[in-house]
Amino acid sequence: MKPQILFSLVGLILIVQCKGPAAETREFDAISRVDSGVPSAVMLTAYSTTLLANGTDQTRLRIAVTDSLGREITSAGDSIRLVVTGDAIVKVAEGESLSSGKDTTEHIYYDFRLEHGVANLLLVAGTQPGRVKVEARSGKLWPGSHEIHTLPAGFELMKPTPEQITPATRPVDRMIGADISFLPQLEDRGLHFFDNGEEKDVMELLRDHGFNYIRLRIFVNPENVGGYTPGTGYCGLPHTLEMAKRINQAGMKLFLDFHYSDYWADPQQQNKPLAWAKLDVETLKDSVKAYTTRILLALKDQGTLPAMVQIGNEINHGILWPEGHISHPDQLAGLLMAGVEGVRAVDPNIPVMMHLALGGQHDEAVFWLDNMIARGLQFDVIGLSYYPRWHGTLEDLQMNLRDLAGRYQKPVNVAEYSNFKKEVHEIVFALPGDMGKGACIWEPLSWHSDLFTKEGKATEVILVYDDLNKRYLNETE
Repeated sequence: MKPQILFSLVGLILIVQCKGPAAETREFDAISRVDSGVPSAVMLTAYSTTLLANGTDQTRLRIAVTDSLGREITSAGDSIRLVVTGDAIVKVAEGESLSSGKDTTEHIYYDFRLEHGVANLLLVAGTQPGRVKVEARSGKLWPGSHEIHTLPAGFELMKPTPEQITPATRPVDRMIGADISFLPQLEDRGLHFFDNGEEKDVMELLRDHGFNYIRLRIFVNPENVGGYTPGTGYCGLPHTLEMAKRINQAGMKLFLDFHYSDYWADPQQQNKPLAWAKLDVETLKDSVKAYTTRILLALKDQGTLPAMVQIGNEINHGILWPEGHISHPDQLAGLLMAGVEGVRAVDPNIPVMMHLALGGQHDEAVFWLDNMIARGLQFDVIGLSYYPRWHGTLEDLQMNLRDLAGRYQKPVNVAEYSNFKKEVHEIVFALPGDMGKGACIWEPLSWHSDLFTKEGKATEVILVYDDLNKRYLNETE
């Protein structure tokens, strides 16, 4: 986050050519890029989504367009409109100012064209802390967007000492995983699953095709009004206990994802559960620890303890807002440490993950990990989500994972992904020193993963995992 002098914006509205790199051969070109095609979506990567509101802090924006398979179209010259809501401006990456206008809603926008299929810009934070939404639009294509959180200029940036960078000591398995938390809902709607025409329990089906881990999300009280599933309570403790039994019976391992909310928790929302709504930060810490311990003890009592636990979901902007927002880093670190303590109280040998979004955004990952580790947070595994429409190229992912594993001496895992199934695993498992511990596909039973049809029939795409198991798991079993 290097300061840079701001250039004033001019009032004229014009279309500019944002210079991109000339065509070059990159490692993953064959799978992730095509020379021409029909655009389907705009790809927008912000390499940091946390900035200081000091008028100079900035992040690079990379814009491209992709086809229906998520591949960048390298010859694209599409017109893009970048709309910014909040206190920030956009400049050309070379430092020149970029002409702007205002739409009928008074939002600032910038018009430009892709060159060689890409545009590189800079978003510069203003001086008012808050949230900045950036959306890249092009005609009827699916837009790309990010929410940037800008922190008070007085935020205390910290870096860990060498003594705080400690190698992981708890054994961490290699994982070919699947998050299938939607399964009880799908089955209650009457969906059945088939492999080669034969109906099969989906747990066994996934196991037979090479999966060894199942990830489950758990909400505090999802049955509450405003919760994940009002009245029914899917992804609460009772459903989690039943799913854990099925995972165990199928011979796989449980990877438990604590959301610490009644509803989805991610970089755009980390809302306190209703039962904790009026608690102060010290009482929140006690609640996080006690709740974590209570859930794990219930799983332990039925013989289905998780093999790995993540404290929070995509937490680069914090948990339990507002007290645990990243703008209060000491409080956030304390809440996360309380979660870790809750795990250790049940079984000190369970590996604990800290899970960030933005798999290819190195600046964001280093900012968060530096500031949390320097404040005393200790954990075992770095987890990242990777969705290329928002999280960068495969080259970005590869560079980020390599650097983080070496920099912090901790194993890494891609805790969520969907695209580029084979390549994601190859990148992770190729990390030096066996520091890559696998990946977990997001909701392959119901999402657009191509592993199953809408009728629950396994497609030939699932055979990728048979091969991945032979290549990366059999040698360690």
